[in-house]
Amino acid sequence: MNTNVQEPTVKSSAPAPSMPAIIASSVDEGHRTKAAPFGHALVELGRTRPEIVGMSADLAKYTDIHIFAQAYPDRFYQMGMSEQLMATAAGGLAKEGFIPFATTYATFAARRCYDFISQGVAEQDANVKFVGGLPGLTTGYGPSHQATDDLAIFRAMPNITVIDPCDALDVEQMVTAVADHHGPVYMRMLRGAVPLVLDEYNYRFELGKAALLRGGRDVLVISTGFMTMRALDAAKDLQKDGVDVAVLHVPTVKPLDEVTILREAARTGRLVVVAENHTIVGGLGEAVAGCLLRGGVAPAFRQIALPDRFLSAGSLPVLQDRYGISRKAVIDRIKCWL
Repeated sequence: MNTNVQEPTVKSSAPAPSMPAIIASSVDEGHRTKAAPFGHALVELGRTRPEIVGMSADLAKYTDIHIFAQAYPDRFYQMGMSEQLMATAAGGLAKEGFIPFATTYATFAARRCYDFISQGVAEQDANVKFVGGLPGLTTGYGPSHQATDDLAIFRAMPNITVIDPCDALDVEQMVTAVADHHGPVYMRMLRGAVPLVLDEYNYRFELGKAALLRGGRDVLVISTGFMTMRALDAAKDLQKDGVDVAVLHVPTVKPLDEVTILREAARTGRLVVVAENHTIVGGLGEAVAGCLLRGGVAPAFRQIALPDRFLSAGSLPVLQDRYGISRKAVIDRIKCWL
């Protein structure tokens, strides 16, 4: 067990595109932030839930679970650079009545651990919560660390719930909801200085539920993760040009809230756009498209997502603009489609 970790310095404004900054969460200029919401929420929950334990594969500082390790050193397990071992051990701990929160980078959880999570956790319906840092294009370190396919990978695994939070409020509330839910969960995690936006919309996280954050007559954006923040920002800017944009936040990608999606997509005269920080293959966009097809709802439909290829390394703001998930890119694409 190793708890010799230090809490990172967290800035309250958008990080500059330097090497240290490109492993932080995406925070656009002007947004409020909250430091390490996952780590602090897990510590708070642990005060009354002694069955909760923390695990990391040598990345405690970079998944904010080092805060839990400092608070509860006897309930934290540093597994070293062995994600497969961590996944298997987490399954064993769950069988003994513990609720493990196992953290690593999202790309390592999805790619290195797939068979171990499938056989040692999901097939056993073990009560393990996997937490993936650096989801989608939230690092400029290149394809080895860019988890652009994790939602597709975990959506294909039976028994597992898949969550992609938008902001600090989403993260804080999902920790308790996930702990209360019995069964395996994969959740993306935003770390460091995390934007705080949903508190302005009277929002509350509910597992398996989508939330309509704002209405609009011209466009319906169905979004998940920090792309909901981008959609809300874009909606404010487009309003100035007379374009009325509704935003439906879908934090639970699996199981999908098909009832709400079908109800909102069925409103006539609106372009439906799905926005996600994930490859165009196998994520929320294709899940929503399948839902609409099965439900007999056929609006004009577009996707904002990452391309089906390995992405470049470099400055994170530049990469997000290049691959179409920046605020400006969202605005430009919606204008082009109208």
